[in-house]
Amino acid sequence: MFRLSNLIKSTLEDKKERLLNGSIMIWNFTNRCNLLCHHCYSKADANGEDSLTFEQICQTIPSMINAGVKFVIFSGGEPLIRKDIFDIANEMKKAGIMTYLSTNGMYINEKNAKQIVDTFNYIGISIDGIEEVHDYFRAQKGSYKKAIEGIKHIQNAGGNAGIRFTLTKETKDSFYAMFDLVEELGANKLYISHLVYSGRGLDNLKIDITKEERREYVEYIIDKAFEYYKAGKDIDLVTGNMEMDAVLLLKRFEKEYPELTEQLTAKLKAWGGNSAGNRLGNMDWEGNVKPDPFFPEYIGNYLETSFEDIWAGKSSDIVEKLRKSPREISGKCANCKYIDICNGGSRSRAYAIHGDLWAEDPSCYLTNEEIK
Repeated sequence: MFRLSNLIKSTLEDKKERLLNGSIMIWNFTNRCNLLCHHCYSKADANGEDSLTFEQICQTIPSMINAGVKFVIFSGGEPLIRKDIFDIANEMKKAGIMTYLSTNGMYINEKNAKQIVDTFNYIGISIDGIEEVHDYFRAQKGSYKKAIEGIKHIQNAGGNAGIRFTLTKETKDSFYAMFDLVEELGANKLYISHLVYSGRGLDNLKIDITKEERREYVEYIIDKAFEYYKAGKDIDLVTGNMEMDAVLLLKRFEKEYPELTEQLTAKLKAWGGNSAGNRLGNMDWEGNVKPDPFFPEYIGNYLETSFEDIWAGKSSDIVEKLRKSPREISGKCANCKYIDICNGGSRSRAYAIHGDLWAEDPSCYLTNEEIK
């Protein structure tokens, strides 16, 4: 996750950016979902079952605390399908863990909106394009209207919900409209995720955009982040799964604020690029732990081994390799001058295309001339 707006603001105002001193876990509490989204990494559907019990979840929390987990993203499937989801969140809050709800928004209504706002530190609702695009991409007519209603229910309950948008061939024509939508709704965050080849995203590899398109869109996102900052608009722009975006931000700074290039470079190196297996991890509904939700291999099972031992790398040597900074990546990354900023990008995409966890990220849009 690359927080463009936060980095721009903190660098231009000479402030420390907001950092989480610990790890973030994306926890898939269920694989049940009312939608069949084209990019779903867990291939969730309505026929899934909840195999993970409330007791098993609670028993795992102390071990997560010992491992330095500070933030849990509630995901699925659709997390609001679980009747005990609020009880789970409250147990996390008692333990000092911040909670973030990632939802399709369709189960948010007037009755539960206030409870959602009071329970979760943040709410992200997926909107993958204008109405017809979103409904097609998420395979259910009417899902767009329900998601928009969900955002409004959260706002009416005194909270705010950010918009999550995945950039693919099927959604790209709605890309610019997402900025209009976030402004129109008064949402405080737009999270734009690049496609990673996993789950149905791997099955539908053909829906990814080209490198040239990706770069064009990222440059626009950066332009908007500066525009929002200069206009005093409190809209947080964030990109996900494409650490090379940091390099484009740096290049923009070099042109517009050359005197601040050194400060931004230091912040980007401290951020460290792709953090899978280090500050970011994934836990699923069957107890499996992965370095990120898209990763092709498990590093342990928290129902069989303590989470803290798994996260310490006692079950897999992959963890140590992922935590090396910068990582040892082949291909164009081997001699890239920005390796300590992006850390080689997505290992999941590298494996999906090259069959090698330590190959270059095939989606990197930087040219060989730029990285020398």
